[in-house]
Amino acid sequence: MLLDQYRIPDEPYYRALRDEVGLFTAAYASRMPVMLKGPTGCGKTRFIEYMAWRLARPLITVACHEDMTAADLVGRWLLDPEGTVWNDGPLTTAVRHGAICYLDEIVEARQDTTVVIHPLTDDRRVLPLEKRGELIRAHSDFQLVISYNPGYQSAIKDLKESTKQRFAALDFGYPEHRVEVEVVSREAGIDPRIADLLVKVGSHSRNLKGQGLDEGASTRMLVNAGRLIGCGIDLKEACETTIVVPLTDDFDTRNALRDVVQACA
Repeated sequence: MLLDQYRIPDEPYYRALRDEVGLFTAAYASRMPVMLKGPTGCGKTRFIEYMAWRLARPLITVACHEDMTAADLVGRWLLDPEGTVWNDGPLTTAVRHGAICYLDEIVEARQDTTVVIHPLTDDRRVLPLEKRGELIRAHSDFQLVISYNPGYQSAIKDLKESTKQRFAALDFGYPEHRVEVEVVSREAGIDPRIADLLVKVGSHSRNLKGQGLDEGASTRMLVNAGRLIGCGIDLKEACETTIVVPLTDDFDTRNALRDVVQACA
């Protein structure tokens, strides 16, 4: 089957924080488009993978970027030895065959590209393929999900109100300390006491947001640090490699982060 490659075979680990599982399940039951809002690395992608597994639906993920065109989403004509052949894009594949289509970090895409999803997010549930002269009515199992980092809001990078208002929205953030320790310990395969130290580093780094940092250390970064520690790397060196250096190039801000690591180690 075409969509078999997009199915999640095993249950992904996901630690629910509030009532997001029940809310998403209800939204899927009515095929309501959903927007996941939250900072990078807080678990949005893991959540949608878990929900696709839970709902037994294939998941087609598109990593959005600033050079992405509408053709990258819907498809294009291609030349092959027998002539010109239409090739469906990932969005069209999901619409035709009934998958969940997840547009990851949609704010990175050009605004003129995201307009193509509008007819899919209201009662019409259709996808016009202008280059093919075709109007596709969405499969009854199709659902559209996007993720959005409000921290990227600016005059250049933001979603149009006409796009945002078409979605139900679920807010995501970093877990409370106890839960984040559980997640980091489980995902990195490290002792909870080490995970506790890493979460303290993450929490303190997030207090530097707006004071030299656009974002503090994400849960994903803490898991990466934990994985290095699990391979025998010293905690300070692991934090330097996965947190301090990736977060900033500014000399003073790096030193401030090193002070955080030193205080927590």
